[in-house]
Amino acid sequence: MTGKGPPERELVDWVRLARTESVGPVTFAHLISRYGSASRALSELPNLASRGGRGAPIEICDVRTAETELAAGAAIGARVLTSGSAGFPRLLSVLDPPPPLIWALGDLDILTRRSVAIVGARAASAAGQRFASHLATELGEAGYAVVSGMARGIDTAAHRGSLNSGTIAVLAGGVNDIYPSENASLYDLLRVRGCVVSERPMGLKARAADFPRRNRLISGLALGVVVVEAELRSGSLITARLAGEQGRDVFAVPGSPADPRCRGANDLIRQGAVLVEESADILRVLGDHRAVSAPTMATWKADLEDLDDDSLRERIGALLSPAPASIDSLSRLVGAPISAVLAALTELTVAGHAEMLPGGLAIGSELGSH
Repeated sequence: MTGKGPPERELVDWVRLARTESVGPVTFAHLISRYGSASRALSELPNLASRGGRGAPIEICDVRTAETELAAGAAIGARVLTSGSAGFPRLLSVLDPPPPLIWALGDLDILTRRSVAIVGARAASAAGQRFASHLATELGEAGYAVVSGMARGIDTAAHRGSLNSGTIAVLAGGVNDIYPSENASLYDLLRVRGCVVSERPMGLKARAADFPRRNRLISGLALGVVVVEAELRSGSLITARLAGEQGRDVFAVPGSPADPRCRGANDLIRQGAVLVEESADILRVLGDHRAVSAPTMATWKADLEDLDDDSLRERIGALLSPAPASIDSLSRLVGAPISAVLAALTELTVAGHAEMLPGGLAIGSELGSH
């Protein structure tokens, strides 16, 4: 999505569409592309859900709920930034797809700077925390903002090391949800001297399902992600994987193979991540950094018409499973143009029978939301 974002009269409907069940970032982008505005997309949602096979009426976010969220944000001095609008972070705008909106609290100018993410173990060693803090300080001195997730351990050390130079905390809950509670004093510093960002509604408490979306924002805001201590199954490795999918650089700090907290970072290095022993290792790569490419989803923005072919919708639905399928492959298998496949997937998603994923992928779903 490009342009100046929604006008003020459209902002409430933009929030309503973003907060409606079954409308994730991919579906949101397709609806805006298809109908041109959030207002028109909202008016078409009941028809889309019905054609997609939904039984119960779709629960659309109401005007009062959206207005209450906007008022709550304004009350604490937060600002909502919509995809395609002035001030929306450039690196987020080229994600496939970008988040429909983010809340930002604090110094929004930090969001315009080149950034590096530093993430790692919550139960980090003292040495790992010292290294993360030192790394963040040196990256800040080199002109980079530091992005992290305000978690215990490495995240906290990275934020504290870059408070004087510019740091961005990405939260899994609302921008006013302090998690963990022990970081309340750090949060107070971040909202004054740094910037706090969230994709989720104001007042929402962090849930386990929200952390993957938070991790996508952490990597999406940065030119590269540095992992300092991480176990083999950890959110930090998810962030690193997302960074690779987004075309961002992945860095890892090696550690003792006897320490489980280092095995994830060591494994990243085996897979090709840049080994980091000092900040110069990061700066050398970023100094030769290529421009981040535009989202591949731009290729899907064909003119989409209402789909009247029930058999095509059923055939596409039958091909979906928990394993991701590409839109290209679905188009070939059913012998229909991509525009028709997208129309069918949008209706199936709104009905709760499918889920559209970043990267031009889709899966079958009966959850009704994502």
